[in-house]
Amino acid sequence: MSWIKIPMKFPGTCIVCNEKIEINEIGLWSKGVGVKHEKCAKINELQCIVCGSPAGCQQCEFQDICDISNVSQFCICKKCSDEKDAFNSYQKASLKKFPIINF
Repeated sequence: MSWIKIPMKFPGTCIVCNEKIEINEIGLWSKGVGVKHEKCAKINELQCIVCGSPAGCQQCEFQDICDISNVSQFCICKKCSDEKDAFNSYQKASLKKFPIINF
């Protein structure tokens, strides 16, 4: 997957932080994937979708094969995944952050 640096001709929503990218702002675009801010492309640790804390990328079992710039924003930290009702919390947080998703 390749990202192309473009000045935005239309407003968009960043697939990393879910915030608006304005017209004429520089964004990174990938066909079929979407757009993201330049600053969001430099993220080297993901946030937990449930609590917002760092997801623990340095301790993740998939660290060796993970390409953070290309993975989804649906990671969950160890603390949240170990909670009693982790899946329910995960679903609620995902729907809140990405309301277009229908579980």
